[in-house]
Amino acid sequence: MRIGTPLSATATRALLLGAGELGKEVAIELQRLGVETIAADRYPNAPAMQVAHRAHVLDMRDRAALRHVVQAEKPHLVIPEIEAIATDELLALEEDGWRVVPTARAAALTMNREGIRRLAAENLAVATSPYRFAGSEAEYHAAVAEIGLPCVVKPVMSSSGKGQSTVRARADVAAAWTHARQGARGGADKVIVEGFVDFDYEITLLTVRHSHGVTFCEPIGHRQERGDYRESWQPQPMSPAALAECRRVAGLVVDELGGWGLFGVEFFVKENARDDQAQVWFSEASPRPHDTGLVTLASQDQSEFALHVRAVLGLPVPAVRHLGPAASAVITAQGDSDHVAFDNLPRALATPGTQLRLFGKPDVRGERRMGVALAMGADVADARAKAASVAAAVAVDV
Repeated sequence: MRIGTPLSATATRALLLGAGELGKEVAIELQRLGVETIAADRYPNAPAMQVAHRAHVLDMRDRAALRHVVQAEKPHLVIPEIEAIATDELLALEEDGWRVVPTARAAALTMNREGIRRLAAENLAVATSPYRFAGSEAEYHAAVAEIGLPCVVKPVMSSSGKGQSTVRARADVAAAWTHARQGARGGADKVIVEGFVDFDYEITLLTVRHSHGVTFCEPIGHRQERGDYRESWQPQPMSPAALAECRRVAGLVVDELGGWGLFGVEFFVKENARDDQAQVWFSEASPRPHDTGLVTLASQDQSEFALHVRAVLGLPVPAVRHLGPAASAVITAQGDSDHVAFDNLPRALATPGTQLRLFGKPDVRGERRMGVALAMGADVADARAKAASVAAAVAVDV
């Protein structure tokens, strides 16, 4: 891989499709290696736009607009960072010779829950929770009847838990359908109905497919509320057998998706499920850095963002060094404001071994993730307590 000089005739250009907090960290890592970086998103002044060489505001679900920005910028790498993208156009651009990372097919399959679930369960014969897809209200009610209650209902395309409901009673079924349709992204008109599995914990296994093979990070445990991540920690304690099975399945999935890059592969895990053996269920995969992986900004010598950039540039990824127990806790804002500010930062960062990232999002409408607290600890419990304390100490003024 030959990297030129930004803003010159030799520049190596990368176009980020999605400029949120994860894209911002990717942009920073690209620039550390001298890559000219262009950030695109649906709104101005998005976090990655604030550190990129150039920025574009567009609806990336618009095929013509997406093609226009690619042709105008002539990037060497097109890096999808969000779900709301016209994946059909990504496939067409790749056919025309543009390099989409890890691949346009990986982006298309993983941005739609139907694609990745069918690939894992039906093509690779990987264990998953029971599921049905529904494209109409009648199909939805039939799917709920077949899966049974309780169940989880999600749009096939969404992010940060939008449109997700846990249905425990018959009276909640109709509202979950409406909520899923309202929370869908990318024009998706289907929902997935998932049956409950009896699991002990869930993890994200960051899996890097690169020019020299596949590298796994330590497993990341996480806690969600309403389908959105609230805290994560690394490493998640788990048995060698469970970890080995998660790595085996993650390797199968990323090899099938292809290309080079970092994948966030999610699992449900039940220890001692039967005959003293762990049971593992594949949940989802994303072909890009994962929000729960923000903890790696403190826990590893190379964050998930640095690993993604090295992989997509075709550079080797040697063994990742884990620095010790670490945790992250999100900082959210609630309200309706274009003038969000943060206070009480000296108190928040008074504890040794803690860090803070404020994303620089320009506004909040309702509830929005605005930052993350990071902490190292003597063990996972200590790190989680520290991260939670930092997050709680930050005062958010809307």
